[in-house]
Amino acid sequence: MPTHQHVPLSVTWDQVAAFRLARHHLSERAPTKALLAVAGDMTGAQAQLLSAAQLSFWSRVRDLRIAHVEDALSKRTLVKAACMRRTLFLVPSKDLAIFVRGTARRAEKEIRWARGKGVPERVVEAAIEAALEALDRPLTRPEIAERVSRALGVRMRAVHGGGWGSRRKLAAVPVGQLTYPVVDLLHLAAARGVVCYGPRHENEPTFVRADAWIPQWQDVSREQAEDLLLRRYLRAFGPAKATDFAVWTGMSFTEAREIWAREQADFASVNVKGWKGEILREDLDELVQAKFEQPLIRLLPYFDTFLLGHKERDHLIAMKHRPNVYRAQGWIAPVVLVDGRVAAVWEHARERNRLNIKVTKFGPLSRRITADIREEARDLSRFLEAPNVDVQIG
Repeated sequence: MPTHQHVPLSVTWDQVAAFRLARHHLSERAPTKALLAVAGDMTGAQAQLLSAAQLSFWSRVRDLRIAHVEDALSKRTLVKAACMRRTLFLVPSKDLAIFVRGTARRAEKEIRWARGKGVPERVVEAAIEAALEALDRPLTRPEIAERVSRALGVRMRAVHGGGWGSRRKLAAVPVGQLTYPVVDLLHLAAARGVVCYGPRHENEPTFVRADAWIPQWQDVSREQAEDLLLRRYLRAFGPAKATDFAVWTGMSFTEAREIWAREQADFASVNVKGWKGEILREDLDELVQAKFEQPLIRLLPYFDTFLLGHKERDHLIAMKHRPNVYRAQGWIAPVVLVDGRVAAVWEHARERNRLNIKVTKFGPLSRRITADIREEARDLSRFLEAPNVDVQIG
C-alpha cells in the first residue's frame, strides 16, 4: 500500500456497516473472558444508567451475566468515569487515562470560561489542586466539598440540581464568585488529573483519584492520550471525519482537527456512495472484505455507543424515524439493529419471573428477522435472570 493515497477507495454502505459491527463485536459475540477487551474495542459503554451499560456488554459478549460486570468493577479492572462529552462510561481501568486525558480539552474550555467570568487563574488552579489532593481515597460528594472548602478556607455550600429535572440539593464549593457542585468541580479537575468512581457508600457514589485506586495505574500524557483515543475511535467507527470525532469527544472542531492532523499520515480516504471519510490505513483490507453472511439482528439498549459515533446518522436511520430514537434531553432509545440499521425501537419490563418485551417496528420485518428478534429476547431473559419472556412485535 503506498504511503499516500490520492484517489479515495470506493466501498459500499453495507461494507462499512459490516466493518463497524465487527469492530463493536456486534456481528459475532466475543467470549465471556474477553469482556475487558470488548469494553476497550467499543470505546466504553455509556453508563448514565448502569443497567444500559450492562446491556451494551450483553449484546456483544456471549453467555455474559450481570455478575461478570459486577465482578470486573469490584476487581477494579473495569471502572466508571466521565469521559467523552463529559458523559459516564464503563471502560477498562488500564485504558482510563486514554479516555480521560484524551478528552481533557473539554475541561480546559471550562477553565477558560471560569476565567472569563472573572475568576483568577490562581483561584481556579488552587481549587483543582485541592480537589485532586482530597481524592486520595474514595469520598462522597459532601465529603469532597467539605475537604476542598476547608483546604481553600471557604464555607461549603448547597445548590439545587442533579440533571434531568432533579431539584435535590447538591454539595458545592465556592471558587471565586462562582459556585461549583462537586461533579462540575471534578470536570474541571479532569484538565489536570484523572478521577473515577469508587464503590458506593451508604447508597451514595464516591470518587477517587485513579492513581490512588487502580492497581498498576498506567498514565499517559495528554497528547499521547489524544492520539491513542483518535486511533481507537477510528478502529471502532471508521470511516469517519474530523467533525465526527469532534462530536463524539465533545471538543471543538478546531481541537479535533488538530489531533486529526497529527495522525493523518496513517489514514486512507474512502468514498461511500459519494460520502467521503477516512480510516486507518491498516484497516483498509478488513473494510474491503467486510460483508454480511446473513441478516444480523441485535437489541441495543439506551445510549448504546454504536449509535453515537457520528455527527450525521443517515447510515443508521431514516430521517422520519430519527425522533423516535434520538429523543429530547439527550435520551437515546433502545433499538433493534438489522444489518447495522435501526429497524425498530423496543422496551422491556419485568413482572416477577416474566420479562415483557415490546418491539415497535418502523416497517415490515421478515419472518427470519422476527424469529431472530425473539431469539435475542430469549437470551436477554437469561441475562436478566427472568425464566419466562413474552415478545410483542407491532
